[in-house]
Amino acid sequence: MISTILLIISALYALMTLILWWGWRRIPYAQTTPTTDGPLISVVIPVRNEADNLPHLLADLARQTYTRFEVIVADDSSTDTTVAVVQALLNDLPYTLHLLPLPNEKTGAPKKRAIAESIRIAQGELILTTDGDCRVGPDWVRSFAAYYRQHHPRMMTGPVTFTDSSMKPGWTDDISPNERSSANRVFGQLQTVEFSSLIGSGAATLALNNPTMCNGANLCYEKRVFEEVNGFAGIDHVASGDDELLMHKIARRYPGGVQFVKNRGAIVQTAPHSSWAAFYQQRKRWASKWRAYESWHPSALAVFVFVSNAAPVLAVLGGTAGAIVWPTVLLIIGLKTIPEFIFLRAILRFLQKPQAVWWIPATQLVYPFYVLLFGLAAQQKGFTWKGRSLK
Repeated sequence: MISTILLIISALYALMTLILWWGWRRIPYAQTTPTTDGPLISVVIPVRNEADNLPHLLADLARQTYTRFEVIVADDSSTDTTVAVVQALLNDLPYTLHLLPLPNEKTGAPKKRAIAESIRIAQGELILTTDGDCRVGPDWVRSFAAYYRQHHPRMMTGPVTFTDSSMKPGWTDDISPNERSSANRVFGQLQTVEFSSLIGSGAATLALNNPTMCNGANLCYEKRVFEEVNGFAGIDHVASGDDELLMHKIARRYPGGVQFVKNRGAIVQTAPHSSWAAFYQQRKRWASKWRAYESWHPSALAVFVFVSNAAPVLAVLGGTAGAIVWPTVLLIIGLKTIPEFIFLRAILRFLQKPQAVWWIPATQLVYPFYVLLFGLAAQQKGFTWKGRSLK
C-alpha cells in the first residue's frame, strides 16, 4: 500500500517537473533591440549595511547601454558607512542618483517600506528593483525597456543567479584557507543548482498562466499599477514578500499581465552565502510568506513539493526495512531525479552555469532533507535579517 502511494506521488511529481520543463521551453528568448526612446525607469535599491557591495552595483549601472533611468538608493538606517559611500558618489556618476535616508522606526516590513518610499519620489514610468549586493550586466536596464516596449506587460520578472565569488565573512577561524575555499565552492555550487530550480519554476509557471514565484532582486513593474493595487497594503504585515506577494496582487488584477524576461542580458547575479547560518535565515525568511498567499496554488505547490521530496526518503527507509522491494525504490528515486535533471540542466544552461550542471546529482541527494528541514522550520515564526529580528 505504502509503495503504491509513493509511486503515485513520484509519478505526479515527474509529470509536474516535465510540465515545468515544457513551460520553460515555450518561453521565447527576448531580443534586446536598441532603443533610445523607451520608458523612463526608476531603479530602486533598498539597502542596509551594504557599504562594501553597493559601489560595485552603482559602477555597473554607470556602464548601462540604456540611459533613460534614475537610481534611488533607499538606506534603511545602516549602521556602517553606506550613506557616506553614496554621498561620495552623488556627483561622480553619469546618471541621476538619489539618496533616500529612512528613519530608524520600528516596522515589521522594512524592505517594503524602503521600496514604497522610493516609489513615492520616483519619476519613472517603470520601477526596477534589485538589491545592494547584486551585480548587473551592461544590458540589464535595456533588456527590460525593450521588452516593455514590445509587449507592455504590467510586471516583468527577471533571472537571478549566483556569482562564482570568493569567500565572504562567516566561517570560523579554525578552518584552513584551503578547506574554506573548497567548502565554499561546494556550498556555492549546491546553492546555484537549488536557486536555479526556484527561478526556473517561477518562469515556467508564469508561462503556464499560474504565477507562483519571483525574486525582488530582479523585478520590474509599472508605477501606476503599483499604485492601482494599493502597493503593499494588505501584505505589509509580512516581513518578506515584496516580490511574490506583490506579483500575486498584480496578477489577480491583470491576468496574463506578469511575464518573464528570458534574456541573458537581464540576468542579475549575487554572491552565494558562505555561512550556513545566513543561508538558513534567508530561506526561513522566504518561507515566512507562505501563510500570506491568498491564492491556494502556491501553497498547494509548496506542500506537494514537500511530500514529493519525502517520498524517496521514505522509499529508501521502506526498502531498508523490507517493506518495499528495491526495484520499486529505484523507480521512485528515478521518477524524481531524471525529470529534475532535465529541467535543471535547461535552466543552468540559460543562466550560463554549465559547471553547476555536474552538481545536480549532489544537490538532488541533499535536497529532500533540505526541503523537509525548511518545511518544518517555516512553521516557526521569526528570523534574523540584516541585524534585526523580524516575524
